[in-house]
Amino acid sequence: MKHGIVVTIDGPAGAGKSTVARRLARELGYELLDTGSLYRTVALIARQRGIAWDDEPGLADICRSLEVEFRFDGDVNRVMAHGSDVSDDIRQPAISQGASQVSALPAVRAGLLDLQRRIGASGGVVVEGRDTGTVVFPRAQAKFFLTASDQVRARRRYDELTSAGADITFEETLTEQRTRDQRDSGRDVAPLARAPDAVLVDSSDMSVDQVVADIAAQVRTREAAHHEEP
Repeated sequence: MKHGIVVTIDGPAGAGKSTVARRLARELGYELLDTGSLYRTVALIARQRGIAWDDEPGLADICRSLEVEFRFDGDVNRVMAHGSDVSDDIRQPAISQGASQVSALPAVRAGLLDLQRRIGASGGVVVEGRDTGTVVFPRAQAKFFLTASDQVRARRRYDELTSAGADITFEETLTEQRTRDQRDSGRDVAPLARAPDAVLVDSSDMSVDQVVADIAAQVRTREAAHHEEP
């Protein structure tokens, strides 16, 4: 019997990809491949080894030998690197900045591409990011592009930041949101783009529960069709 299928969820910042992908993976009993955590892990290991975040050859070496696993602990997707749990370490603000830097380097993206494909080779995986349906898994059996209006995405981000005590206005958050959208869509390496065969899901007026239920139903239909293939 064939394993589950590969499900990709791409979309702009603030669309809710991480939350939806986590909930969807739990709903389907799939593994969750968090591509962002891979870049964070590379940044963390580079710092631990004294390798600069702009040292492309050094970072490429890290990628080639990187061993990463994802394991659910309740609703938390834990990240294991070379047998150690780095879930909390890679969420440090400094490492987030490092991840942004290393992810822009072609050698790093190329080095992690093979790792991501190995993780998803057997199917039964939900992948979320910016280019998972266009670059990482162009032959994925179920692709989705999750989005929402920039106003809605900025409001979600603003509420998140202010709840954490940040001193920022909604207008500032919206401006940052639009700047990031332009950067992600216009960059030379793996720009944010909707795959031609990706289903567009606009979450502007949908709850997380509604989005997960909608996508899960479509995945199960495609999974059933995939299992019927000779």
